[in-house]
Amino acid sequence: MRKSLKTSITLATTGALVLGGAAFGISSAQAATPNVQTVSSSESKVPAPVASVPEVLGGSTAVKLDSGFTDALTALKLTPGVSGDATLADGSVSFPITAGSVTYWSPDGNYRPYVQGLLNHDDSGLTLKAGDTTVTLENFVVNPGSSKLYGDVLVNGKVAASNAYLFELWGGSLKPLQLEGDNAILTGTTVHISEDAAGLLNKTFGTDAVKRGLLVGTATITAQIK
Repeated sequence: MRKSLKTSITLATTGALVLGGAAFGISSAQAATPNVQTVSSSESKVPAPVASVPEVLGGSTAVKLDSGFTDALTALKLTPGVSGDATLADGSVSFPITAGSVTYWSPDGNYRPYVQGLLNHDDSGLTLKAGDTTVTLENFVVNPGSSKLYGDVLVNGKVAASNAYLFELWGGSLKPLQLEGDNAILTGTTVHISEDAAGLLNKTFGTDAVKRGLLVGTATITAQIK
């Protein structure tokens, strides 16, 4: 198992309710704030966060696959599947959260990015198969601060790229946080193919049909917080 990545920030465990402001895929919200500069620890003292979840205890990231994405796969004669602990059922693919942490600062302040952290999904992934070629995208790491999802790429079981930038996360349709038992649930972030992933898939499958920004689906993140 690959060693899980975690943030190095250790902060107070204030209520996770505040996490719902923009915790995942908030690039559009952060970019909309004009004339705000990122404050580095070397320039100024890092302000106290509004809330933090220093250790996510489990949960999953599920993506409801968009019909445009599945239609594109069909046109390219690609068959989707899963690897490791992932599941694919009823048009949704789900990846267990294996480790992570998230910290949230007030968007009204001048500290950017105001949501930081990592969510790891080790030993699970998405497969795309055509003929004798299978591409596996796995070991996902969601970085809410950059609104990017990274992962490893394997072609027929051999590593083609490690920690590659695979998907863009767009948060314009993010819904308010829901709390259900021990879980914090965020849904509405849309997942899109990155330029790097498009180039790799096109090269591997001998096409130019995969474009940056192709909508993969809508994500629901269920994070176990206590």
